[in-house]
Amino acid sequence: MELTLSIPALLFPAISLTMLAYNARYLAIAALIRQLHQKYQETESAALALQVKQLRKRLGIIKNMQATAIFSFLLAVITMSMIYIEQPIWANLIFGVSLLALMISLILSLIEVQLSTKALSIQLENMEK
Repeated sequence: MELTLSIPALLFPAISLTMLAYNARYLAIAALIRQLHQKYQETESAALALQVKQLRKRLGIIKNMQATAIFSFLLAVITMSMIYIEQPIWANLIFGVSLLALMISLILSLIEVQLSTKALSIQLENMEK
């Protein structure tokens, strides 16, 4: 299969939408951390400290999700440059790495969603007691 300019260009809208979703998750967690920080200063609750620790872990995962998605986007652009200057071997290799970076980003996203769901489940259990 010959790699054409349109193939890596297909990643542009996918990665852009993915970055939008990642950014929304980041902003939601940042707002939650600010709320919990204020509550913690008022109560110094150990439970809140534990929640903040979990949010720190999720924030790190989101940072890595964003970084690998940006890296994937950058590699897609480099792929298009390689195609333009007629370097098909490099273009194929870089495009493969771009797809791998996108897959890693999506796997990290899945992990973060699992952590988020687990945290919500724990809160629901506490409410039901």
